[in-house]
Formats: sequence, C-alpha cells, structure tokens
Amino acid sequence: MIDSFRGEYYFLSNFYEAPVLYDGITYQNNEAAFQAQKTLDMEKRKEFASLSPNLAKRAGRRVLLRTDWEQVKYTVMYEVCRAKFTQNPALGQQLLATGDEELIEGNNWGDRIWGQVNGKGQNHLGKILMRVRDELRSTGKE
Repeated sequence: MIDSFRGEYYFLSNFYEAPVLYDGITYQNNEAAFQAQKTLDMEKRKEFASLSPNLAKRAGRRVLLRTDWEQVKYTVMYEVCRAKFTQNPALGQQLLATGDEELIEGNNWGDRIWGQVNGKGQNHLGKILMRVRDELRSTGKE
C-alpha cells in the first residue's frame, strides 16, 4: 500500500509540476488544470495556466463556481489525471511501476473526499489513479 503522495511518490500528487494539456490549455500542474475547470469562463481558465499548485488552489476558491461542478468534478479529475500520465510518458511508467499497490492520498489537512485522514475517507484521487494505472496497463503503455 502507498498511503502518501510525498517523498518518492510525490509524482502522484496533483501538486507535482508536470505540464498537462487539457481542453486546449497547457497547465503547469494538475492542480491548476483541475481548479481552472471550476469556471466555464475560458479567459479565467487561461489565468490558471502558469500558476503554482498553491496559487491555483487558492484561486479556485475565488472563481464563480460553475453550476454543474458537483456533477462533473470527479470526471474532470479523472480526465486531468489521465492527461498527466499519458502526456508525460516517464510519469506513466512510474505509475505503472507501483504495480498493484493500493494508492491512498493520505493527508493531514483534512481532505476526506479526495484522500484519507488517519485511514478514513473516500480517497477519490487514489481510486482515479488506480483506474488510470489499470488503463495504461491494458492499453499496452508498459
């Protein structure tokens, strides 16, 4: 089990700096790509392109939230993660190298939706990464 996306597994974190092209815009990291999708305003989305993960997360709290966000956020996260690991082949290889380990985004900042705190939480990010890993494996990207 990999229960933290820090240290040698930091590449699994959305805060890891790796370019990702999503919906026509290249972002410097997954956090920026994800946070940008909270708005439907393409000009506002472009403002996220060069933001660091911390600044993107902060900016994502200030945008006018699209009305369907709760319905689409898990799909958006999946698509952004898939883009990260398919567009950056070395990262895709690192993800595949985790084998069949359970991936848990363990954290101490209280996120029980995308990760887990003290073993409790929904771990949506970990589940999405395991899905992407399975897809990479099945499409022969090994």
